[in-house]
Amino acid sequence: MAGTPKRLGLSLRLAAAVTLAGLGLPAQSVTPPLPQPSWVELGETQQRILAPLASEWDSLESWRRKKWLGIAERYPQMGVEEQQRIQQQMRDWVRLTPEQRRQAREHYRQLQQSVTPEQKELLKQKWQEYRELPAEEKQRLQRQAARQSPAQRSLPIKPPVVIVPPVPVVVDQARPPSTESYATDPSGLSGTGAMPQ
Repeated sequence: MAGTPKRLGLSLRLAAAVTLAGLGLPAQSVTPPLPQPSWVELGETQQRILAPLASEWDSLESWRRKKWLGIAERYPQMGVEEQQRIQQQMRDWVRLTPEQRRQAREHYRQLQQSVTPEQKELLKQKWQEYRELPAEEKQRLQRQAARQSPAQRSLPIKPPVVIVPPVPVVVDQARPPSTESYATDPSGLSGTGAMPQ
């Protein structure tokens, strides 16, 4: 009888595993994602870096907080211009209405789906070229962009124009082209085999 409680515990665990397996659930419990810290739980450096988000921090989804904490961790290694860009993005984001944020997310998703790898590479190359510009030129470009209307700034990236070279038409040199075909076919290709009739 001394072994009965031990067997009973093993039987209960086995029954629970079988039940969970029958439900299609894993036998081990799934751990929910760990909650990210509230604003008051952030360190002084994190609060300084993420200051533009202070008013909204506690209402952000856990995964967004995690993303911003990752950015704050990399922030000290960023160049001054990149740090300024990040700060401006946070300030701009906080000013958007919920509807504008939804639209911005949707626009971003559409761009991610519609941009070809070649366009992404070109964009990356252009961004690198911009980074290498002298500070005066960057400021000139920023002033120029500020004068553009919001509609001009948010234009999607246009797909590259593909120029297809013309297909050479083989003309029988023994037979001169007939002028009769021009009356019914202005291209003059009928009867050459270049285009199906």
